[in-house]
Amino acid sequence: MTGMTQTRTTTLTQLAVTMFSVSDQDAALAFYTDVLGFEVRGDERFGEDGTDRWLEVAPPGSSARLALNPPMGGSPGGGAIGVESTDVLAEHRRLAARGDVDVDPVPTRVPGAPLLFAVRDPDGNSIWVVEEPAS
Repeated sequence: MTGMTQTRTTTLTQLAVTMFSVSDQDAALAFYTDVLGFEVRGDERFGEDGTDRWLEVAPPGSSARLALNPPMGGSPGGGAIGVESTDVLAEHRRLAARGDVDVDPVPTRVPGAPLLFAVRDPDGNSIWVVEEPAS
């Protein structure tokens, strides 16, 4: 940025955890593991009498994780993340063939953007499946 004379330093290193608000953590867990093939990265109870739950899932091999939290002062749903795919068309066919998933009718590609489509979890959070960039 022009005009900045101060050097900024940070201890922040990477985007690691994204959080979605969900109405039912067990139902969300089933969607992300059974439908999308994510794996559980953490499922811990905390708080008074262990009534709270920190639940994290992620695609296999991903260093970034998705926390599935109860609503904190609002309604569930409305968030969005992107996950990369080595074969967007095959993934779209797989999810559409299930017949029980809210998935876009067809993947789209617009100039300057990768091939992509969205699938929505039961709470209306969007998971954008995006073509992995060429290396």
